[in-house]
Amino acid sequence: MFITGERAGRKYNVKPSQVFVGVGSDDVLAMAFLTFFNSDKKILFPDITYSFYDVWADLFKIPYEQIPLDEDFRIIPEDYSKENGGVIIANPNAPTGVFMGLDGIRAVLDKNRDVVCIVDEAYVDFGAESALSLLEEYDNLLIIQTFSKSRSMAGLRIGYAIGSETMIKYLNDVKYSFNSYTMTSLTLALGVEAVRDDEYFKATCAKIVKTREKLKTDLKGLGFEFQDSKTNFIFAKHASVSAEHIFTELKKRNIYVRYWNKPRINEYLRITVGTDEECDTLVTNLKEIIAQGEK
Repeated sequence: MFITGERAGRKYNVKPSQVFVGVGSDDVLAMAFLTFFNSDKKILFPDITYSFYDVWADLFKIPYEQIPLDEDFRIIPEDYSKENGGVIIANPNAPTGVFMGLDGIRAVLDKNRDVVCIVDEAYVDFGAESALSLLEEYDNLLIIQTFSKSRSMAGLRIGYAIGSETMIKYLNDVKYSFNSYTMTSLTLALGVEAVRDDEYFKATCAKIVKTREKLKTDLKGLGFEFQDSKTNFIFAKHASVSAEHIFTELKKRNIYVRYWNKPRINEYLRITVGTDEECDTLVTNLKEIIAQGEK
């Protein structure tokens, strides 16, 4: 996996020894949890965020506390100043799509100099700003990204972490004592080419962002409410028709969005940005469903 790390290092202007490559970002997250979250203090992450954080914590018996987002689904950096065993934040967050600026990331890092802080940037390429510029200033910062979203390579399972050489060494020590399986040579070769073809990557991201912005306008016109998304999905609720009803009716039409029957988010749908044609089909069907639901 060195060749993929070397290519990623060139792209992000860091040493290859600052890059850890795993079999998808979930593998990288698992290794990071095993490596750095091993005290008896609780790690901190938001109450509404990527669903695997508590899965890994429970699996590895890591104590944790979920910090509530505010009413606009935003992270409050000051809430992460309590004593802890580590911090992990998805930025932009999922499933909300909300992005916290680097001032907020810096505020969290400043309050947690003695523990590892992970910033999970799975969706950063869709219009958000990476925390990579903070790496030289904070040796406790670990950034995790993936090829599964913006590079459309989910099936190949390529994820990676960027951090200090010391942290990356510790990650490799744990990985090769716990799980020495690596990616295939084909996956490695395709990963290198994906990083090299920056023109195609940027064009694809730009196309998704353009479609997303149009979909935002269409959804607002139908009475949906949502925070500004910087991902390839929109986390939205309708003003008068329940999310469960919309989800059920869309499913009948073979249109699939995500719905969670959980506190605080049970009126929201996570709507992935597809092609222009797919989004137009979605909007047409939403018009019909909402018209029926409001009668």
